[in-house]
Amino acid sequence: MKLALIAHDHKKDDMVALAAEFLDYLKTCQLMGTGTTGGRLNGELGLDVECLLSGPLGGDLQIGARLAVGEVDAVIFLRDPMTPQPHEPDINALVRACDVHDVPCATNLAGARVMLRAWSAASPNPAAIV
Repeated sequence: MKLALIAHDHKKDDMVALAAEFLDYLKTCQLMGTGTTGGRLNGELGLDVECLLSGPLGGDLQIGARLAVGEVDAVIFLRDPMTPQPHEPDINALVRACDVHDVPCATNLAGARVMLRAWSAASPNPAAIV
């Protein structure tokens, strides 16, 4: 499972807690993330996350480009709907790319937990349910 992990600044602690909750499963995945999020997951949990650029510097677009060519199976993007984001067009483009390419995308903790529970239960072949 090739999984992209992204979190806005006020959601990074939530992403670390979510990843800790599903740590055993996430260790079996090929992970990529935007700069700070990926760095925190690497440093705090020991996950092997390929760190791309930070979101405002184009990381969301990098993930969207990979998604468009089939290199991303799912996205967990913990968005902060209460804080304006300077790169909102990039965020919208990534979520739209998920819709266009029929890639599952969770934008909050509840959706992320549903996806991760389903995939971890389907291990070792979670991509079969995507």
